Amino acid sequence: MGNKATIGSAVLDRLHRLGVRHIFGIPGDYVLSLFQLIEASPIKHVATTREDCAGFAADAYARINGIGAVCVTYCVGGLNTVNAIACAYAERSPVVLLTGSPGLSERTRTPYLHHMVRDFSTQREVFERMTVAAVTLDDPLTAEREMDRAFAALLRYRRPIYLEIPRDMVHTPLTGTVRPICIEDEPSDPAALEEAVGEVRAMLASAKRPAMLVGAEVGRFGLQDDLAQLVERMNIPIASTLLGKSIIREDHPLYVGVYGGLIGREEVQQFINDSDCLLILGSILSDVEDLDSRSPLLSEGRTIHATADRVAIKHHRFESIKFQDFVHALVQAPLPAFPLRKPPARSVAAPSRPDPDSPVTLEGLFRHLDTVLTDKTLVIADVGESLFAAADLHVRHRFEFLSPAYYTSMGFAVPAALGASFADPSLRPIVLVGDGAFQMTGTELASCVRYGQAPIIVLLNNRGYSTEREILEGPFNDVHEWQYENVFKLVGGGIGSRVNTQREFEERLAAAFADQRRPHLLNVLLSPDDRSPGMVRLARRLGKKLSTDKP
Repeated sequence: MGNKATIGSAVLDRLHRLGVRHIFGIPGDYVLSLFQLIEASPIKHVATTREDCAGFAADAYARINGIGAVCVTYCVGGLNTVNAIACAYAERSPVVLLTGSPGLSERTRTPYLHHMVRDFSTQREVFERMTVAAVTLDDPLTAEREMDRAFAALLRYRRPIYLEIPRDMVHTPLTGTVRPICIEDEPSDPAALEEAVGEVRAMLASAKRPAMLVGAEVGRFGLQDDLAQLVERMNIPIASTLLGKSIIREDHPLYVGVYGGLIGREEVQQFINDSDCLLILGSILSDVEDLDSRSPLLSEGRTIHATADRVAIKHHRFESIKFQDFVHALVQAPLPAFPLRKPPARSVAAPSRPDPDSPVTLEGLFRHLDTVLTDKTLVIADVGESLFAAADLHVRHRFEFLSPAYYTSMGFAVPAALGASFADPSLRPIVLVGDGAFQMTGTELASCVRYGQAPIIVLLNNRGYSTEREILEGPFNDVHEWQYENVFKLVGGGIGSRVNTQREFEERLAAAFADQRRPHLLNVLLSPDDRSPGMVRLARRLGKKLSTDKP
């Protein structure tokens, strides 16, 4: 880095060393100096149409690459990213939010500067609630230590951090003793780790029907290979949460399906709940996609639950064990192997092939989509039927599945395709998005065209918010009809088409796959009454929860 490092260059140097090759965002006067530094660095700036889209793109980039970054201006830009950063925090996606602020010198002359909300610290205070470290780098003596503290927290917890640089400090040389980058976390307590693994062995020794439930953190820490090795050595059945879908390939003989409080198939729920020992790795407990907090598995102390926050075995909590160390220790430990338990059979028989000239349905669409996915396709599902129908897709080989399945923020998928394409250009994004979600962030197709990306957008057009319709019908769930297939005329590139029948869907999708150079959008006209099995399951279970809210 050299002795001439500045606060701004030191931050960019660390980002690059940690694997950031692209940074998403929109310029503004408080970050123009930062953007100038980015242009001179090995990191490429990727412009977006909105700041929240930059946040979603950086989130998807981080889920594939291991770290992502977004750079936006003070308050009017930063506060626009709040929802995207909140999503990244909730779902453990390591995003760096880099922002500017008024210069220290101008604050003394003018107490009120443009973009301010309440005082100069307001933006940082907002992000303190949704990051694992929020620092203002305003002192060249302490800046290096502060940024390293933030990066260490990002690596420890795989959650967002906030770095603010006042604009007159970007080019300020570091005046402390310039030292090597030091962002490694403290190792796990060896005695605690040994004790925890011993307790796991004791639980498994007395188990007859153990099972495993895995979530997205396994992927965030890059532990997929360790997971597969552990599962195969122990020969125990494994389910994934919806957020963790594709952590293990879904044609694996030990995989039983997606488990979740509101979305999982009944037979998968029952199979996992009947376990006498459940090993939960990298999954938070939530209503949408995980173990019910009232489950006997929890109350009777039949769970081993490990996340980046803690390791809990029965009712014993270990705070000094790192998640990845615990998983590695399990892989190396002499754990027992079990007789094969037959996975649950699907309760509903596979449907027959639809008439090619009949109106396209969710069932026919997803049945066909399931046959054309490869290890070179990446499914990105937005919220609503896009997600709930996709829950029953079969993820094969190394292909990934991205969705805000826990936080469930609409508008994630199209900007996520932008970020994912930069993170791994070898994968072709298949974006599943509803008409309501597309109207929120579909402008990011312009960025895809600008940068020569070619996602395939399957727009599920059922003229409204289908999840809300299923829970409580009302005109407030309707969406104004757009001519979505014409969006590329406005954007200036890409191919749009209108799909009415099953045959048209299969033909348009094949044409999109054959064209690797341009983005395609399929405006799939669906009946507003069409429902996937996943949506029906979710609405039925959620409806029971909401029944007490009705007057």
